[in-house]
Amino acid sequence: MALIVQKFGGTSVATIERMRRIAQRVCRTKKEGNDIVVVLSAMAGETDRLISLAKEASDMPDAREYDVLVSTGEQVSVALLSMILKDMGVEARSFISHQMGLFTDSSHTRARIMKVETGKIKGALSNGAVVVAAGFQGISSDMDITTLGRGGSDTTAVALATALGADLCEIYTDVEGVYTTDPNICPDARKLKKISYDEMLEMASLGSKVLQTRSVELAKKYSIPVMVRSTFSENNGTLVTKEGKDMESVMVSGVTYDRNEAKISLTRVPDRPGIASRLFGPLAEANINVDMIIQNISHEGYTDMTFTISKEDFKKALDMVEESARDIGAEDVLADTDIAKISVVGTGMRSHSGVASKMFDALAKEGINVIMISTSEIKISCIIDSKYTELAVRVLHEAFELNKENGGTVKEP
Repeated sequence: MALIVQKFGGTSVATIERMRRIAQRVCRTKKEGNDIVVVLSAMAGETDRLISLAKEASDMPDAREYDVLVSTGEQVSVALLSMILKDMGVEARSFISHQMGLFTDSSHTRARIMKVETGKIKGALSNGAVVVAAGFQGISSDMDITTLGRGGSDTTAVALATALGADLCEIYTDVEGVYTTDPNICPDARKLKKISYDEMLEMASLGSKVLQTRSVELAKKYSIPVMVRSTFSENNGTLVTKEGKDMESVMVSGVTYDRNEAKISLTRVPDRPGIASRLFGPLAEANINVDMIIQNISHEGYTDMTFTISKEDFKKALDMVEESARDIGAEDVLADTDIAKISVVGTGMRSHSGVASKMFDALAKEGINVIMISTSEIKISCIIDSKYTELAVRVLHEAFELNKENGGTVKEP
C-alpha cells in the first residue's frame, strides 16, 4: 500500500463530466490498495471570475477580503468531487483551509506555508476515506483565510505530500508532461521522460507553466518524487526527481519564454554606497520580486541601472521607483513592458562549455538583439523585444536539436 497525492488543475475540474472522469481515476487508484489525497484547483475560469468581481467592487480590494472571496472556488470543487465519489461508493471527505491544518504567514494573496498539522487528514485516511483537499489556500495564525498565489494548488499538493510522507505526488494537468519547449510554438517539442529538480525549478521560474516554482522547491528540499501527467490521457508523464549521472550528458534540456516581464531603468544614478539599498529596499518590503539587474560602469560619479520585474507588479513598482529616484537624485526613470525573457536550461552546463556562444550566435543570425543577460550554473536567460519571442524559441529549439532524443548536446571546441 502506498500513499499518493493527486493534484488536478482547473481544466481537469472544469465541468461535472470531467470531475466524474477524475473520480474514476481516483477509484482505480484506491482499489489498487493505495491511500489517496486529492488536491483540487477551482473550476477553469472561476478564479478569474471572482477576481473580476473583486475589482468591480473595489479599485483596490482589501487583501484579507480578497482572499476570502477567491478561495471559495476551491471549496466548490472539493465539495462536488466528494459528492461524486460517494455516489460511486467510495467514502470521501472534503477539507478546506482550516480543516487541512495548513498554516501560513499573514501575507495575503502571496502567503507562504509555515507548517502542516495532519491529524485530521490522517484520521480520515485511517478510516478508509479519500481526502479531497482544497488547493491554493491556507490559514494564518490569526485564523484568517490566506491564498498562496497563482499556481498555489501545486504547492498545496507537494506540501501535503511532504507532511504526510507520501510515496508519490502526481500533478495532473492538460498536457502530458514537461516538454523541451511550448508545443504550441514548436510542434516538434519533445516530452521529457524525467527532469531534475534543479532543471524544473529553473524552467518553472523562467516561464514554464507546467509546475509552480514553490512546489518544485518543496519537492527538492524533501526529495518528493513528482510525476506530471495528463488528466485526459493514460500515457506516462514526466518524472521530476533527483539529478542522475545520465542527466549531465544533456547540456540543454529545454527552452522557456516569459512575456510577463517589464523593464525599469534609472539614468545618471549617483554612484555611492547605499544607493542600491535605498532603491531596492522598498520593493522588497512591498513583496515585489526583482529579477535581472544590470548596472553600468561608473562614469563621472554616475551610473545607469536597469532591472526587470513581473508585469503584475509593474505599476506599483514604477510609482515606488519614481519616488526613490527623486530621493537619490537620479536623472530619469524609463520603463518598457514590450519585452520577453528567453532561456535555455540544462544541468550539463555545469561541466561543459559552448552553450552561450551557440545561443547568442543562433539569435544573432535571425537579427534578434539581446538587451539583458543573466546566467546561473544551469541556465542562460536574455531579454529581447517581445515581438521576437516565438521566433527566438523556435530558433533555439532547432539550434540545440531538442526535437531529437539525444538533442541538447554541444560539441566541445
